[in-house]
Amino acid sequence: MNFLKNDYQQQFENILMTDKNLEKLRQQIIDETDGVKFSKLIEKLKKKYASIDTSYVLDILTDYAKHGQILHWRNFLLPDIIKLVGDSETEYITFFEWCITQPELIYWGIDGLLKTQGKECFSALIELAKNESLNTPIRAKAIKSISIYSKQPFDRDLPKDPGYWKTEDLRIVEIEAWQKNGYQNGKGYAKPKTHPSLEDPKTELEKTVSKFNRKLEAKRNKNQDLSNPTNWLVIADQTDLLSIAERWNLPETYRLFLSNYSPLHVHIDSKKYFQGLHLYGASELLKRQEGYSFNPVTNQIIDEWPKNLVVIADAGADPYCIDLSQIKENDAPVYKSTHGTGVWEFELYTDSFLIFLKEIAGA
Repeated sequence: MNFLKNDYQQQFENILMTDKNLEKLRQQIIDETDGVKFSKLIEKLKKKYASIDTSYVLDILTDYAKHGQILHWRNFLLPDIIKLVGDSETEYITFFEWCITQPELIYWGIDGLLKTQGKECFSALIELAKNESLNTPIRAKAIKSISIYSKQPFDRDLPKDPGYWKTEDLRIVEIEAWQKNGYQNGKGYAKPKTHPSLEDPKTELEKTVSKFNRKLEAKRNKNQDLSNPTNWLVIADQTDLLSIAERWNLPETYRLFLSNYSPLHVHIDSKKYFQGLHLYGASELLKRQEGYSFNPVTNQIIDEWPKNLVVIADAGADPYCIDLSQIKENDAPVYKSTHGTGVWEFELYTDSFLIFLKEIAGA
């Protein structure tokens, strides 16, 4: 005689099946020696089980970070572990304390310890920063992470990636003074100043830029470090605009764009652009002509470069240029060329800068 299973029985059987499958996957991860296959197993683990049984997935990942046989993956797993661990989940403090004693795990272990222990680990991280036996990127990482967490400007005017810091960049004396005064929170960094029309666009240019900004905002929300802000459209410095005006008579549409929505370290990732597109802002436009129309080594103008073309962006060093000889209705066409061919050959890319901007906004 057949009986329908009640909801509780079905749910219990589903849990048992999930447990069996998860345990099987765990053993596969432990046994796998091929890095590519291992990567696929980890992706499967995260995709199928991270939201269902987070603690068990964390148990698998932390155990592998300690004992796994593919050594470089022990380090690669730490960002995933940190992402899955909740803020102030104290049961993982011991694990991250162990990580910062392991040379291959220190770098990401620093962030894990901060996430779980907060300011209570400042002293331990400062000792890492002061430890001259460690390599500079590790010491710099400790300072960078402390800066972000405490909103203190120990990372001011330095590269976003602490891997590029030099030993003399480490503000040890400053950090020790901060430690002595009780680890006071700082004010952090102010957001770059943006134009009001980004939120209330009226003209075609403003609407296009507003759409572009929403795209950049999504990137900023995922990863933003205001000590080195990236992917912003900001109000340009008047000094930069005056320097540009002394050099070129730009079409009004592009001039307004630079003035009100100057790209600040804007990089567009898209299949349309080789190695992504770097769109220049007012603060870098003059310098970015180097290697195209100007040779910074000889300090001379390059005669082969057409004087009517201003490079406004590049994709893997392939220049995108606005043509000042074809200004019409306050705009001008954009031309593209390929570098490394021995001679510059330009082809029309868009009929106007506004069309170019629309393409970027929709890319």
